Amino acid sequence: MDALRPVSRTLLRDRAYEALREAIVRGDLAPGAPLKDAELAERLGLSRAPVREALARLGDEGLVESKPQSYTRVTRPVSRIVRDAASVVRVMHELAARTGVPLLGPEGIRAMREANERFAAAVRASDVEAALNADDELHQVLVVASGNHAAAATIARYTPLIRRVERRLFGDAWSCGSAELHERLIDACEAGDAAEAVRVTTEIWAALEQLADDAVEVAEVTGIAGPGVP
Repeated sequence: MDALRPVSRTLLRDRAYEALREAIVRGDLAPGAPLKDAELAERLGLSRAPVREALARLGDEGLVESKPQSYTRVTRPVSRIVRDAASVVRVMHELAARTGVPLLGPEGIRAMREANERFAAAVRASDVEAALNADDELHQVLVVASGNHAAAATIARYTPLIRRVERRLFGDAWSCGSAELHERLIDACEAGDAAEAVRVTTEIWAALEQLADDAVEVAEVTGIAGPGVP
């Protein structure tokens, strides 16, 4: 809860949503943690109304669950739900690669290479936050190049469900091999080979789907919430 900070009065609903989503994804609000709108509102320096709206939105996205007159709490990762989200995000990234590669210029290639350099450096430094941010930035280049707003919105909606689990995998085979896969993706983009870019994108997300599935299953059996989660 200490990670939650007061937010400004502009776009209160969106700011509350962003703050709470980040706290859930980072594990500051642990799976199963009760969520009381009055307490959260006080922590964020807001009224209860925007917090309630934010919790409702997070409920629609699968990060919060509630039962009227009973509870509102952070959801626990469930293998099927995480795998479904990862599958949808994979398809959206494949679409972005297929349509974005022909539109990608030298600046986009440079941005991807710089993001992958930051990713590799973060992995070496065991900096999970920097690694995930760099990973997002790299893949976002193709999403922006594609100009597909529906794909971008779908990725933004379902990626947080996956990121919660990815934090458990940091330093595992996923992060160690991703920099090399990124290089293959960037090389395909630079060559203008959309088909190869799609194949590598599929490989990246298929591997992540399996690793995420394994991590959720371990957490379900052992009750381990993952790094940084009480």
